Amino acid sequence: METVADTTAPEAQRRTPRPRADALRNRERIVTAARELFVEFGPDVPLDDVARRAGVGNATLYRNFPDRAALTHEVVLAVTSRTTARAEEAAAAEADPFAALSRFVHAAADERIGALCPMLSGVFDKDHPDLLAERDRLEAAVEGLVSRAMSAGRLRTDIAVGDVLVALSQLTRPLPGIACLDIDRFTHRHLQLFLDGLEAPARSVLPGSAATLENLRRRD
Repeated sequence: METVADTTAPEAQRRTPRPRADALRNRERIVTAARELFVEFGPDVPLDDVARRAGVGNATLYRNFPDRAALTHEVVLAVTSRTTARAEEAAAAEADPFAALSRFVHAAADERIGALCPMLSGVFDKDHPDLLAERDRLEAAVEGLVSRAMSAGRLRTDIAVGDVLVALSQLTRPLPGIACLDIDRFTHRHLQLFLDGLEAPARSVLPGSAATLENLRRRD
């Protein structure tokens, strides 16, 4: 007699179990703590300190992120994704395209986008599909802000989206371990000076050529 395979196993047994809510919260706390400490002390901060800031044990940290590269990957992804969201929110909230660009620049500073610079020099897969996809989303969102402001005659025409991203990264890049702990209070002041220089009509002639996204992607 032919044996028929048993197909009566409960559906729940055949599904991939979903992470528990407390496990997801722990993961988010670790990423948040790592982001804060990377900003304050640089990407080489001891992972024990990350676990302590997150309020979890070392075993929990390493269960989620087996090494520094895995944690750095997740922090870069989180910062990039949150910054993209700020660009999309600015475009939706502001009718004036230059006001939208300005809103994004200040919001990106609050997301500490400049902290990506030292992290990107670390040892992890910078060409991971998730990171490339999120980078493309961010670039497209910022390019949209720049294009609309320029088309409306509100943004000087001798710059490109790369100029905005480079200046934003430089002006918000943290200086790990410095004694000037209050330096962050000048960030938005200096960003506003930068934005005033972007408005049309241009008040000066810029040396060199505009920084494009292609310029930023070159590694040589």
